[in-house]
Amino acid sequence: MSGSAAGAPARPARRYGRRTLLPPVAAWVAANLFTWLIAKLSVTGDGSKVAFWSTGGRQRWDSGHYLSIAKTGYEMFWCRERYENFPDVMCGNVAWFPGYPMSVRAVSATGLSYEISAVVVTELCLLGMFAVLWWLLGSRLTWATGLTLAVGTVFPGGIYFHATFPIAMGTLALLVCVVGVKRGSWALAAAGGFVAASCHLVGAVAVGMLLLSAFFAWQGDPRPKRFLKAGASAALAGCGVLWAKWQMWQGTGRWDAYETIQESSYKQGDLRQPFEEMGKAYQFPFSDWYKPKGDMSWLVEHALAAHRTQLWLNIAFILLVLVTAAFLLVRDRRLEVEEWAALLLTVAVFLLPFFAGAQMSWYRNHAQMFVGLILVGRMPRWVQVPLLAACAVQFALLGAMFFAGVLV
Repeated sequence: MSGSAAGAPARPARRYGRRTLLPPVAAWVAANLFTWLIAKLSVTGDGSKVAFWSTGGRQRWDSGHYLSIAKTGYEMFWCRERYENFPDVMCGNVAWFPGYPMSVRAVSATGLSYEISAVVVTELCLLGMFAVLWWLLGSRLTWATGLTLAVGTVFPGGIYFHATFPIAMGTLALLVCVVGVKRGSWALAAAGGFVAASCHLVGAVAVGMLLLSAFFAWQGDPRPKRFLKAGASAALAGCGVLWAKWQMWQGTGRWDAYETIQESSYKQGDLRQPFEEMGKAYQFPFSDWYKPKGDMSWLVEHALAAHRTQLWLNIAFILLVLVTAAFLLVRDRRLEVEEWAALLLTVAVFLLPFFAGAQMSWYRNHAQMFVGLILVGRMPRWVQVPLLAACAVQFALLGAMFFAGVLV
């Protein structure tokens, strides 16, 4: 699995147009405008429209937990101690990682409210995502790179790139990790992996990619040094999870706080059968549990089961990434370092939620497959254009579910 197989023909240099910084900025603006349009077309059960430019319009269930961590830190308690009629399970906010809320706390030191700070962190990370992706694509505008950025503006699950969630921050961190591997900087790769792992458990896939990087990266170093860099960067990235657990211990006095609440309140923490979990995720009755009351817009009415088409699109996306990588390997007998990294991360991000049993949140976790756009840039135009159309339609449907309060 070498990034420069012996005897392989040199890959022809890519032809790029004029360098410019406008495309990633334009993609960020377009992503916000399209999301605002979806919010405008979404009507809640009481007939009111959602204000995309408000902080409340970007918050859903877990957002409150992230904001509580930013404001007061971690806590865990028996639910009945505070809520008399609640089931006898654990309550608290230790099921959520600290990377994002600690960043929100830092920004709030400027005097902004925690809610506004959360939006600022999210949007800056989204802008950073487009900028780093642009660099990885070569920083020159062509049909291929332009269409790739366009797909990024409506990426599957990307509605959460604008929400009070750590998805944009975690995705940016994964892209930075890829940059570190591509540039041969184990410190940068480790930093990106650390932040990704501290934002969400899904971000820990960076650890596995960095371990495997000894086989496709660091090609200018002798073999022992490659394994040293791969191991050191992976170990430091894994410290993101340890830092998260340390933060939880600081607030609760328990090292097993995360595992305890996952088992007690969410019946998670063990490995699941991924295909069985995939079926449960597909069949989850969002429209029965959270269906808005009263009149709904046409878009919301037709989007109440959009998580099902989301799963099909995500499967199609992962298959396209795999086929593209296989084609490049057959044609060129190798992949670029960043392409190996993106391939490994994309597959791992897709699979991890189903191994963990994330029936109600896999669609937002899958948004971190955004790193796979590095390989979308290598796809032919006749694949990119239909992919863009499918993503735009699905983004509108899932966005309507989000703004109508059907998603969590």
